[in-house]
Amino acid sequence: MDSELKNILRDHLLKNHSADELRRWYDPLRLTMNSEQTELSVVFPHAFFSQWFAGSHQERFEQELHAFFAAPVRLRYGTNGSSAKAAQTPAAGEDDVRTLDYPFGREFAFSSFVQNNKNAFPIISAREVAKQTDPTFNPFIVCGPSGSGKTHLLKAMANELARNHGRENVFFGSVEDLLHLYEGECGGDAMKARAQVCGYTFLLVDDLHLLKGHRDFQSEILTLFDSFYDARKQMVFGCLGNLPSYDFLDPKLKSRLEWGLIVTLAEPDLEVRIACVERFCRQKQLGLSRERQLTVAQRFTDLRFLQGVLLKLYAYKEFVSTEFSDSDFDRIIAQSDDGARGDVDPQTILDVVAAFYGLSLGDLKGARRHHNIVRARQVAMYLSRDILQTSYPALGRQFGGRDHSTALYAVKKVRTLMAEDVHFKDQVETLRKRCLADD
Repeated sequence: MDSELKNILRDHLLKNHSADELRRWYDPLRLTMNSEQTELSVVFPHAFFSQWFAGSHQERFEQELHAFFAAPVRLRYGTNGSSAKAAQTPAAGEDDVRTLDYPFGREFAFSSFVQNNKNAFPIISAREVAKQTDPTFNPFIVCGPSGSGKTHLLKAMANELARNHGRENVFFGSVEDLLHLYEGECGGDAMKARAQVCGYTFLLVDDLHLLKGHRDFQSEILTLFDSFYDARKQMVFGCLGNLPSYDFLDPKLKSRLEWGLIVTLAEPDLEVRIACVERFCRQKQLGLSRERQLTVAQRFTDLRFLQGVLLKLYAYKEFVSTEFSDSDFDRIIAQSDDGARGDVDPQTILDVVAAFYGLSLGDLKGARRHHNIVRARQVAMYLSRDILQTSYPALGRQFGGRDHSTALYAVKKVRTLMAEDVHFKDQVETLRKRCLADD
């Protein structure tokens, strides 16, 4: 039974890990499930392997186990020659048994937060705060632009704190959730709501910028802050933008918030977005080519919206067709709007440019090389690239099946002309505004 479980779990892990990876860190493990199917023992070959595993693979392994069992399971670790003892973290006590549970969402874990060096300090800081028993950085504040992963990071901290200290000791919610607790669940009884919140050991509040619309509630946040701080209980806040720019905050509350450690998440760059797309495609077995992965990652800069676009592509694969034609893919992407481009799609840009230059769509997509037609075609390619972030191979396809190098040359040519000719630059900017307004 134990070998059968290990083989089945190995097949599950292969969805997100290579066979070579599993040979290094998974195959040496010995797994034993109790008869009630409620507790899994993991035995390491020796103590050094245990230490290496804890630092390199334990967190992701536990996340995968939770997904595999789809229910809370207790986990015990041990080494050969000793009985498996309760899984430990630096914050756990000697007699603790770790439960594989993610009460704030299985997808929210440190291991699933895609990062590069730009966000190394915020992630490392969040991990340290989540495992400390005596709060050193209190409050801990995560700032950043929309879609940078603030909520993911706060929920990852909440999950880690819940697993180490118990779900009942962790409050996670937005400012709006707190207001609902005060005005809804507690019927406006501030003392009752305050006592309930102060009963938690950890307070994590997201979307602090919403206090701008609830200035009267700031005094209550200040009271909660003082209560948690005096009791040496950890507080974590999420802020859109930068906390120092919050001129709407009560000076006393703002001063207290600035006591703590403030970290800022950088806007996800192309490297991070590509990694997110690759991971989604691997997990969902969404067979997007490298070119299509790059197209999606280049066009959609907000991680939340990027996730939504990928889900739309996944739904098409599951419910409509297992294969994407070029036209299917381009249509789905064009219909996806990230909130920054209005309802612009490739056809809108073609129509606007054709009308401006007095040409037909056939002229823009055709083979004619008249100077006026070539210039209009190049401008249309430039606008498609600038507004929609269309990849160069996709641009080539949209304009009569041309090579990607032709599209690349066109975009560079327009940029050069705009730098040299103010009149031409104004002309292109006028067309850009027409495209964005034409909905």
